[in-house]
Amino acid sequence: MDKDKMAKKSLLALNWPLKISLIVILILAISLVIVGFFVNPILAFLEAIILAFILSIGIYAFISLIKQTTKYLDDLSFREDRGEQEALINIPLGMLLYSDNKEHTVQWINPKLQNYFGKKDIIGNPLAKVDSQLEQLIKQDAEHPTNIDLIKIGKSRFKATVQTDLRVIYLLDVTTYENIQKHYEEEKIAIGQIFLDNYDEVTQSMEDRDQSNLTNYVTNQLTDWAKSNSMFIKRVSEDQFIVIAYARSLAAVEQDNFAILDKIRRDTSKQNYPLTLSVGFAYGRSDLGELARDAQKNLDLALGRGGDQVVVKKADEKARFYGGNTNPMEKRTRVRARMISQALRDLFNQTADIYVMGHAQPDMDVLGACLGIHRIAQMNDKKCRIVVDRNNNHTDIERLLKLIDDDADLKADLISPAAAIEQANSNSMLIMVDTSKPSISMSTKLCQKLADHLVVIDHHRRGEEFPPNPLLVYIEPYASSACELITEMVEYQPQTRASLSKLEATAMLAGISVDTRSFTLRSGTRTFDAASYLRSVGADGTLVQNLLKENVDSYIQKSHLIDTITMITSEIALCAGQEDQVYDSVIAAQAADTLLSLNNIEAAFVITKRNDGKIAISARSLGKINVQVIMEEMGGGGHLSNAATQLAETTIADAKQQLIAIVQQKVENKSTKKTNDNS
Repeated sequence: MDKDKMAKKSLLALNWPLKISLIVILILAISLVIVGFFVNPILAFLEAIILAFILSIGIYAFISLIKQTTKYLDDLSFREDRGEQEALINIPLGMLLYSDNKEHTVQWINPKLQNYFGKKDIIGNPLAKVDSQLEQLIKQDAEHPTNIDLIKIGKSRFKATVQTDLRVIYLLDVTTYENIQKHYEEEKIAIGQIFLDNYDEVTQSMEDRDQSNLTNYVTNQLTDWAKSNSMFIKRVSEDQFIVIAYARSLAAVEQDNFAILDKIRRDTSKQNYPLTLSVGFAYGRSDLGELARDAQKNLDLALGRGGDQVVVKKADEKARFYGGNTNPMEKRTRVRARMISQALRDLFNQTADIYVMGHAQPDMDVLGACLGIHRIAQMNDKKCRIVVDRNNNHTDIERLLKLIDDDADLKADLISPAAAIEQANSNSMLIMVDTSKPSISMSTKLCQKLADHLVVIDHHRRGEEFPPNPLLVYIEPYASSACELITEMVEYQPQTRASLSKLEATAMLAGISVDTRSFTLRSGTRTFDAASYLRSVGADGTLVQNLLKENVDSYIQKSHLIDTITMITSEIALCAGQEDQVYDSVIAAQAADTLLSLNNIEAAFVITKRNDGKIAISARSLGKINVQVIMEEMGGGGHLSNAATQLAETTIADAKQQLIAIVQQKVENKSTKKTNDNS
């Protein structure tokens, strides 16, 4: 009704100028007729008749126009009102009105939205009872319009908008578009690289027929696996395949945890030819060239972590790891050690000065490896400085540093991280030992400054964090320690200058001893070869024992830690220090090692507080349980049987709870997998 009155009022307002114009014309015409009576009465009379006729027609036409216009406006207003009512009922947009009480009672919904709820009674019910997502939508923002994607009602998905001033919720059905988006994501191309880790080692002593049978078996298994998952696979060399798949196919094999790796390893082991696979998958890019390069990088990452595993990575996201639950196969050879040694000599010839460092809070393996690199540099007539922070070191490192101080030449080449950053230049080279993660190195800033002149020598499994453009990488997870790798490199250096000194050889032997728990863990034939060489150049076993001796306070702290032992499972032990007590990281590692000597314990975790306020977790295992993947989920890393992590802004209790949850999940997944395999 208000709209009708406004329309008619507007029409009258438009008619007034027209009326005034007609009246003025009429007055002028009548005036002319009157004047005409004085001039020619007969002509004036005819003019009066014509004027009356025209005036009658004009009035009739004007009245008809007003009636037609009024009718048009009435009809238009009716259609507008009817359209608004029909729109509220039939608009393809869900609408819900709610009250301003505490429960936000539903006052009205349009039929479109009611269809999604079926016969369920909505009006009069609290919004939380109707759908908790809608209630949460209102609570998130009481002043400004808020959007939440993918509110799900039944099988449909909606984009929701709330208008709090009118207490209205609008729900746009985007199910079709979401399905299109999902289909698009599933149809994205993924490229994979598959490498047979130890194919050359396994087949070098096989007869041609057995080698052919093994090759056919692996090819058939991978072909059947690819076909069953709608993937394309092509053999590109004796030990390498390329795979092209849709993202949905990749997701399916991820759900299966890439069981093909276990199947091939298990079946070939029964034939006494254990063969393992490493796989790198990449997806999420439109450029196939970049995708192929990413797949190769992921394969390199899998190999750097020891092989027998899969690395899957979407562009700009973190990598996902599968497998890696077995000890890496030894692929390191004397030839490779000699090649790396020669490559390092070539780099030395292109470098003015050299810096070497390990991870923060160094252990004996780090300092021993640094001394080894220092000696290699001297054998190549190059100046080398050892970057070490002399604060907050463990007692064994303090003892070794005191012995170094007694050697004037070695002491002169020790340098602090701050001084190294200041002195290093574009002609310098940095060698990082016993770690491949710049974030936990002795100096992150030095890694950044010499990022394009960096060499990595490590025995831990490679993690996702890695220097972007290293000059040389020597990562061998099978090796017991960094000292073992560098000992082999020393043997291939020019002998024009003296080899390792007694102190250097002793420090390196101590590094191997620490990382192998006196040659009881992770010790291969090459480990004993390296130890034998070190002894031959003067390493002193008695001095090693003196360096590694514990003081009374450390022993008491370690005992207190072990006294807190609890069993997460029947094979996994956990110890945790007190919230207000600071523990040395070496003591925590020693406590974890001691736990492994107890009966029926396959893995051990020790949680302590460090002097910088972070919570540290040391993880050890006998090889049956992969502690590396557990530590990686908590932001750390390491080796299958030796790993660690540090957590900031948390407590020991929270870290303990997080660790237990991850361990129990891993154990549950492992038991579920065994059940599926048996079935």
